[in-house]
Amino acid sequence: MDELVIRQPDDFHIHLRDDDMLPMSVGHVSAQFRRAIVMPNLRPPVVSTLIATEYRKRILAAIPSGRMFTPLMTLYLTDRTTPADILLAKESGIIHGVKYYPAGATTNSDSGVTDLEGRFKVLEAMMKHGVPLLLHGEVTNKEVDIFDREKVFLELVLSGVVKEFPDLKIVLEHITTSDSVDFVDSCSDKVAATITAHHLLLNRGDLFDGGVRPHHYCLPILKRERHRLALIRAAVSGSPKYFLGTDSAPHERHTKEASCGCAGVYTAHAALECYAAAFDSVGAMNKLEDFASTFGARFYELPLNTGQIKLVRKEQKIPPEYGYSGGAIVPFRAGQNLDWSVEA
Repeated sequence: MDELVIRQPDDFHIHLRDDDMLPMSVGHVSAQFRRAIVMPNLRPPVVSTLIATEYRKRILAAIPSGRMFTPLMTLYLTDRTTPADILLAKESGIIHGVKYYPAGATTNSDSGVTDLEGRFKVLEAMMKHGVPLLLHGEVTNKEVDIFDREKVFLELVLSGVVKEFPDLKIVLEHITTSDSVDFVDSCSDKVAATITAHHLLLNRGDLFDGGVRPHHYCLPILKRERHRLALIRAAVSGSPKYFLGTDSAPHERHTKEASCGCAGVYTAHAALECYAAAFDSVGAMNKLEDFASTFGARFYELPLNTGQIKLVRKEQKIPPEYGYSGGAIVPFRAGQNLDWSVEA
């Protein structure tokens, strides 16, 4: 297969950041995706509907002229979030989920939840009002090996939440292990998962290929090859429980190439092409449309997009960096060639 026309896709997990970085990230995502679930871990975080409304206005102002793009906003769950906050979010019509970060788990997660059981009244309100819970699924216990934190989270945290709130819609974001695939498969259709392009294409060996590769460092961290293969199988399985969420996360070059580099991989510049490479690697391009354009929209109870986008087997070279007024971003596959391109 050398070309594929699919329904215009949605990105159900992305970091757009703010200020000087926002026009670049919005420009990239809006070139391919019709909608995107926008993560709330700004500094300060998006903890209220009012803050989300103002952030949404800045995103809309950054959309290049002539493009149709809708940001789907989320709230940041904290120890201070109340059931009243959830009702207000639901009534706003712009909030499509509440994001749970364990405190200290990843970038800008300092305000995250320290005790999820203490938020059960909030989860009950979310279940009542039909607001999905979006999870960064890792424990932060220092005694748990970083490569095991997702697996332990399933055992110690998520299994209890699913049992306690059977009608709560849950998205386990950016899954990285066969354990997560097994867990999601075992749950009802209320539980789904997003999978990133970089977790489909890389394993933990790529993090140390010829030296430490800071631009491959992400959280949850890359895992063994057997886990990558399990993610591939889930993505191409045709199960509506799995759909596209890039977790594209822009960071300035100097914050990645540092003595304590931050976590995140920037894929928004060529996200669909990267997914195409993963699906093409196992001869499953015919499964890409549902994964990218159908399953996520249906889970979030959104209408399917009516536009189309065309992928062609045409080599493109990724630039070494993308500059913007505040600095430069090193993108995924910087300086390398991709086999697929989106036709303008």
